[in-house]
Amino acid sequence: MPTSIRHLFLVVLTLFIAAGAARAEEDSRHLAPGFQARPAASRVLVIPADIELFSISAGGIEEPKADWTEKARKNFSAALLARPELAAGTLDIDEARLDDFADIVALHRAVAESIWIHHVKHGIELPTKEGRLDWSLGAAAVKPLRDRTGADYALFTWVRDTYASDERKLAILAMALLGAINTGGEQAAYASLVDLRDGRVVWFNDVDRMWGDLRDDKSAGETVEALMKGFPGVR
Repeated sequence: MPTSIRHLFLVVLTLFIAAGAARAEEDSRHLAPGFQARPAASRVLVIPADIELFSISAGGIEEPKADWTEKARKNFSAALLARPELAAGTLDIDEARLDDFADIVALHRAVAESIWIHHVKHGIELPTKEGRLDWSLGAAAVKPLRDRTGADYALFTWVRDTYASDERKLAILAMALLGAINTGGEQAAYASLVDLRDGRVVWFNDVDRMWGDLRDDKSAGETVEALMKGFPGVR
């Protein structure tokens, strides 16, 4: 084999190996070890989203807005349930029935916050995890949810949106004229898929950015699109 061709082959092979390693690393961020897809007949229970919207005052204080939150919940839920990944085998549960599983929801929130801090943001990495998505709620904790609903997986979503008030925008402009850098609103969200057979978090994704508006149905659809990127399909 001529030297030039051999060199080209080695370059292509190196790039191929590097691309494979990058894909594996990306999968380890979003998927639990050994998990790739859901069984074809599996059913996903969609837990009502934990959503809250805030207005930021001129002084930077976050003030909850109940009317914005209600609108956002409707827009987000409609966009989520319209996703093709959830077209078949999807179950939902209303807020009243969800009260019976408040402890599971609270446990998931605690586990998801740990994933956010130690896995997604890499703020304080845990050596025992070795960069893997390796978290669980525990089989015993999720068993009541599986027994009552018959679902195989549960999809949890959490969103916090903040929006600068008109007064805040003026304050930001004034600070910018003085050379100070400040920001307005922010959208932070995560979604996780939990296997109800053993409690493992098998998929996790997040959104953390300075734009997005759940008060608008089209924008809410874009947020759901970003949040559900890479959601496990069926095999």
